[in-house]
Parts: sequence; C-alpha cells; structure tokens
Amino acid sequence: MKTLANSRPLLWLLLALPGIGISWRWIVTPDLYGYGHAIADSGDWAAWLLLATLAVTPIRLAFRKQKWAVWLMRRRRDIGVASFGYAAFHTGIYLWKKASLSAVLAEMGDAYLLTGWLAFALFVPLAATSNDIATRALKRSWKTLHRLVYPAAVLVFLHWVLSAFDPTTAWIHVGILVAIEGVRIVLQYRQRVT
Repeated sequence: MKTLANSRPLLWLLLALPGIGISWRWIVTPDLYGYGHAIADSGDWAAWLLLATLAVTPIRLAFRKQKWAVWLMRRRRDIGVASFGYAAFHTGIYLWKKASLSAVLAEMGDAYLLTGWLAFALFVPLAATSNDIATRALKRSWKTLHRLVYPAAVLVFLHWVLSAFDPTTAWIHVGILVAIEGVRIVLQYRQRVT
C-alpha cells in the first residue's frame, strides 16, 4: 500500500481520468455533450486543481508533521502541472471551436478572454519550470518565478466570473481562493513571529 500511495504513474492516471471522461463524452455523444460542456468542464478541472495546488501550502503549515501533508507537499508540482494541463485542454477546445487566428484575435480584447489569455501566459513558464532540472538551474529565483501563481490564480477566477452565464459558482470559488490565501498568509505570519 505504501508504494501504491507513492506511485506517480497512478497519481497521473487519477489526475488524467476527468480529461479522459471529458474527451470520451464529447466523442461518443457530441450532440448531448458538446463544446459548451467540454470547455466548461475542462475549465472547472483546471480551477479545482489550481485551488488544490494553492491549498497545499496552508495544509503543510497547519499539519507539518502529518504524513499525508508531507505526501501532498511532495505531489504539489504534479497537481499544479495537471491544472495547467486542463487549462491547456480548455484553451485547445476554444481554439478548435474558433478554427482561425483572425477569429481568436478579434475576440482577444474582450475582458473575459483577455483575463484567460493572461492567466495562461503566466502559467506557461510555471509549468515549463515545474521539474527538478529547472528547480536546480534556477535556484532561489525558482521560488520567485513561481510566485506568479498568485496573480495567475486571480486572473483565472476573474476569467471564470466574467465568462459564466451565472457567475454564482464562480464567486463561490473566488471565496474559496480568498479563504485559502487568507489562511496561508496568517499561518506564514505566525511562523515568522514565533
């Protein structure tokens, strides 16, 4: 059981299952589960995994000695890269639907799309450097670079609020993001002063 819990291929299979499900439903039942469902579900998974990634730091600070918190900390990059994978899938679905650069460029100035593109642009270097080689090469600047996740997260949830037909769910997730970051800031402050 111990080796199963530490299996990265198993973790990646689990992280890929929603994407496989989205693809399968879209291919098998395109009339029932079309573009709208595929783009929404891929975006949801990108956001949920981003929240999970951001939640790791406060969990680690609060439950420092718990084995499950240590395990989660060791898998944070995997979860973050999976979040980027779903964001790339989400972007790919949008590009497939538009099918032309001119259509994409014509809409790029819309606030809900601009926030999405800016978030994606910030996530590209984060995903590209989420490996041991980049961590060693960048040394201390790796951590500085990866602080871009915070403005990127704000842009992700702003994109969701602006693009939703009913932004209620998006606002609930904004609240979750604020709670995660608030707890992180308080725990980091307490750690510094003690």
